[in-house]
Amino acid sequence: MRAWLCTALYRTRLLGVARRGRNLLWTAKFADANRQFLETWSDGLPVPPAPLRILVAASPDIAWFIESGRRGADAVRAILERHAIPLNPSTPILDFGCGCGRVTRHFAPLGPAVHGTDLNPTLVAWCRRNLSFGRFEVNDLAPPLPFADRQFAVVYALSVFTHLPEPLQNAWMQEIRRVVRPGGHVILTTHGAHYLNELDPDDRTRFASGQLVIKREDRPGSNVCGAYHPEAYVRDRLAHGFTVVDFVAEGAAGNPYQDLWLLRRD
Repeated sequence: MRAWLCTALYRTRLLGVARRGRNLLWTAKFADANRQFLETWSDGLPVPPAPLRILVAASPDIAWFIESGRRGADAVRAILERHAIPLNPSTPILDFGCGCGRVTRHFAPLGPAVHGTDLNPTLVAWCRRNLSFGRFEVNDLAPPLPFADRQFAVVYALSVFTHLPEPLQNAWMQEIRRVVRPGGHVILTTHGAHYLNELDPDDRTRFASGQLVIKREDRPGSNVCGAYHPEAYVRDRLAHGFTVVDFVAEGAAGNPYQDLWLLRRD
């Protein structure tokens, strides 16, 4: 019924109106909680407006926007620390798929070492205006990135490859390899075994055999497009040109239940 209603609204061009109305009501519901949160918390940086928070964190709740971003940053730091990989103001780092800085803001102490890039120019424009410590660029759906060869020591992509069809995933992995230094590291998250309940029986069989499963390839780069990665697929195919350093099932704390990968550029 819900899918039928969304299709009907889309065909009559009312889906956007319906979503904006829903988001306004949703934001109003959190108004008191958001006000109380901001009375007791500040990191010295602006908070994105509700429509941007909803787009990147699926909620207008400011506390969750901040907390989920902190968890994501902590997951990045933790997996690097576990392998004695330094992260400091002399470590150039890229947030690939930075959104409106949900995770990026938590790396503010690194200053100009921090870079971000995103497909959505509205999100990048907000980061440029409000997160002055970093440098932010817009990328297209397909490569290249506006960065030099071997520019970064660390690149992280949280909940990015989870929304791309296979050809774009392969293209972006090679592009990320271009902008990462030899011996540098890439952190990414994937939909793993935890998400099997979202798949139909045929797709579960494909996943169990080690095949990548893609839903809605016609909406690449959007939350509608879903990619599901068996562990063997990432090791054998997606990570081509990299060495798998670490894998933590459901380890992406800021993106609950996604798997967390640490790769080293060969």
